[in-house]
Amino acid sequence: MSILLNRDFHKDIAKIVFRDKSEFSIKIGPFEGDEQGRGEQSSSVIGLLVNGHVKITNDVLSLYPNLRVVSNHGVGIEHIDVQSATDRGILVFNTPDVLTGATADIALALLLSSARRVVDGDRISKSPSTSFFDSYYFGSEVHETTVGVCGFGRIGQAIGRRCALGFDMRLLYHNRRRVSEEIEKETGNAIYFPQLEDMLKECDFVVVAAPATPETRNMFSLPQFKAMKPTAHFINISRGSLVNQEDLAEALENHLIAGAGLDVTEPEPLPRDHRLLKCPNLTITPHVGSATFSTRLKMAKLAMANLNRGLSGESMGDGSIEAVNKEAVVATLIKMKQ
Repeated sequence: MSILLNRDFHKDIAKIVFRDKSEFSIKIGPFEGDEQGRGEQSSSVIGLLVNGHVKITNDVLSLYPNLRVVSNHGVGIEHIDVQSATDRGILVFNTPDVLTGATADIALALLLSSARRVVDGDRISKSPSTSFFDSYYFGSEVHETTVGVCGFGRIGQAIGRRCALGFDMRLLYHNRRRVSEEIEKETGNAIYFPQLEDMLKECDFVVVAAPATPETRNMFSLPQFKAMKPTAHFINISRGSLVNQEDLAEALENHLIAGAGLDVTEPEPLPRDHRLLKCPNLTITPHVGSATFSTRLKMAKLAMANLNRGLSGESMGDGSIEAVNKEAVVATLIKMKQ
């Protein structure tokens, strides 16, 4: 019986995570590869450990007839066909909580960078042609302004808390449903807006932290950017699919908004001739929201723990099993036995 990991972890993380002996052997190789993904040995694979955003489709799942668990090294699972996994009685895990802080930090880094023109200032300061500093090199104020967070789950709340309590910002949020009054108070007296456009009109900064779903695809396009202030900054640390990037380029080129900061795009990386890459009022980082050693180590440990829990034969009623589709898989397995 073996677990297949599509791409090895960082070498120092792998040393720690794979240090303890496991009753399951770990094999590293592509899920779709001829050696690891097909042939007789596919029947020995009972768990997939997903590192990165490789697509786990129904076709991939069908390669492993004895597969019981898919453990994702990350929170977002839009690249995994959860419904097909559920139909096959396969548990799907992700790694929430452990990356909340690091991802919220990158949102603030991009917000500050966009507002205070950090990247452009770095370029000017290092340029061999620079002989003096322009005293009118203005950026945008951050403290005591208004921020709107789109998607107010764990990460959205952490972002809001940093903005409201760290920078005295007025905090607004848009979410599928209103959170409790206790959470609103704890995050800095957050104000709920059921309609996105109503929130956008009031914001100096907009931060996207909503999940990638069919409903959220292109939720930010030209109408949303036109609803924002021309002095506002747009930050996306969620997924590139939530933003129509051609429309974002138009908004930046025509100064419908002041600037933007992205940790995610679609695709990643963008084609080298993409319009967005030519926008001087845009800062992009290469999807590094969770990319600190300590956070990635916690993620790898949790992903392995999820695998072991799912494969250990523990009761599905055990609270330690927190698969995203646990209840549906239980129903599927009962049906299979009937």
